[in-house]
Amino acid sequence: MKHIQVNLQTHFGGGEVYTAFLCRALSVLGVSTTLFVHPRARFWSALALPADVQIEVADSFSAVAHRLPDGPGWLLGHGPLPPALLAPAQKKNWCATAIAHMPIQGRNPRVFDSHDQVFAVSGWVLDGLRAEHLPAWDTPLYGVAEIKRDVTPTVLQRHSRYDWDRRKFRDRLLGWFEPVTEAVRPRTLWTRKPGLTLGIVSRLTPIKQFPLLLSLLAPILAQHPKFNLEIFGSGGYASVRDLRRALQPLGDRVRFWGHQRDVAAVYRNIDYLLTGLPEKEALGLNVIEAQACGTPVLAVAAAPFTETVLEGATGFFYRDPREDQGADFAQLLQRLQTLATPLSPQNAHAHLEKFSFDALVERLRPVVAWAQAQTT
Repeated sequence: MKHIQVNLQTHFGGGEVYTAFLCRALSVLGVSTTLFVHPRARFWSALALPADVQIEVADSFSAVAHRLPDGPGWLLGHGPLPPALLAPAQKKNWCATAIAHMPIQGRNPRVFDSHDQVFAVSGWVLDGLRAEHLPAWDTPLYGVAEIKRDVTPTVLQRHSRYDWDRRKFRDRLLGWFEPVTEAVRPRTLWTRKPGLTLGIVSRLTPIKQFPLLLSLLAPILAQHPKFNLEIFGSGGYASVRDLRRALQPLGDRVRFWGHQRDVAAVYRNIDYLLTGLPEKEALGLNVIEAQACGTPVLAVAAAPFTETVLEGATGFFYRDPREDQGADFAQLLQRLQTLATPLSPQNAHAHLEKFSFDALVERLRPVVAWAQAQTT
């Protein structure tokens, strides 16, 4: 069966990690992949893709369409396939499918119209697809707690908190000056502060809604001096600016460390992972990774986090602070300071097994059978 995946994202994030382990799982099932990626995405070579994955470079969906051979075959987009690729693909007898990496609740669901099948990464995403009567696969594919990045473990140190968008003049200008100023600053290595460490381990993207969340939680954290907040990840200028403003009540109890390649080392050095707000989140690979590393999670009690966190075993839930101004979160902080025994998420074997590589292979087995039936 001919199989092509398309991921033209230029920034590395959860969708790109998902693409890599999906290729590996399909390889186990005997499906070789041709993967179209953007020329500015230089991170694919570091993701240890299997030998039967062929990388092709294209700067647009139209360019992919021009290079698409005649079908039949299975085309899989990471995100909806736009008309510039979808229509030519179906004319060439390709089965056109997509992974829904984002919930469509609050977004335009029509971007998935005319697809032969759409695969959700969580039950929350699947609920949105079903509500719009889209051709959604009947079970979510979830993701994998994959924390190895094929890198040599290093001491954690500070990197840039910014992920510059080179299409913007401001970002191009600041992105030129920042390396110059960073070069003359002393290197800052990770040292743990006394007390309990909450960590954000994520790209600082708008869908996480960290500025809004922390505008409500930072004043509460400020009243609990035993807690520190460490932020591992980078984001656009505006996202970082807004987050810094929200965190002003914490003063020097919050630090930015930038993107880190060795995320396992990050999870080992924090006590709890703090998630963003839930409704724009599709799955949260960082939530799955943290638990696999033995780090419990603090999350709003809502989907998709209620699918990925086991209350009292791999983490704790609190009420959405937009509903109670953070009162339940304040009670949770009090509780965390008096826990007799810390949580050990790695003991929740049945829960974590759902996010194992072997479990993904088994979820994909009927998908591959379906795709083969569509292309023969």
